[in-house]
Amino acid sequence: MKILMVLTSHDELGSTGKKTGFWLEEFAAPYYVFKDAGVEITLASPKGGQPPLDPKSDEKDSQTAATTRFKADKEAQNALAHTKILRDLFADDYDALFYPGGHGPLWDLAEDRGSIALIEAMYAQGKTVSAVCHAPGVLRHAKAPDGSPLVKGKQVTGFSNSEEATVGLTDVVPFLVEDELRKNGGDYCKAADWQSFSIQDGNLITGQNPASSEAVAKRVLEQL
Repeated sequence: MKILMVLTSHDELGSTGKKTGFWLEEFAAPYYVFKDAGVEITLASPKGGQPPLDPKSDEKDSQTAATTRFKADKEAQNALAHTKILRDLFADDYDALFYPGGHGPLWDLAEDRGSIALIEAMYAQGKTVSAVCHAPGVLRHAKAPDGSPLVKGKQVTGFSNSEEATVGLTDVVPFLVEDELRKNGGDYCKAADWQSFSIQDGNLITGQNPASSEAVAKRVLEQL
């Protein structure tokens, strides 16, 4: 089995002067779920190389068993430092697609034509497309084979408006994930803030927040 994990290359948190990127737990937890299952993992990003880490996800209160494992894993660190350039990859080469979140994807991956084309191609082939937390925002422009929004009529989740309000970034992000999924006809579902929640509709799997990362990855494995 081959899984492509796509990370953001964007590191500016709007006009705040602060940094953003991918959320460490949302990469590390799925990475080890896949690795421990013997899956072949390819890491990619729009610019290739080292994707930017959201500094908040590296703070003490955001650490988990998976992030601790990653920090002691030189092989994984090296793989992350050398992500492939997304536009050079092809849907036919992978069995599933996974997008870790963090705020970064809202700026680059949500608008990246190569990412959108990859999502559309893999979904049309019946392959698993998955995303967690802010990453379901990458689905905002993706279309189903019939030309309708990919999420239309499907049960989906992602970072909720109330969670975004809690972190104080409602007016900073380019769009709210919950609002965008609803606008495109998605049947948005959620659990209480910060609780693990994932949902699957056909070959589309989404998770609500960082705590949902491992659950999404396990659903991907079950689907495969």
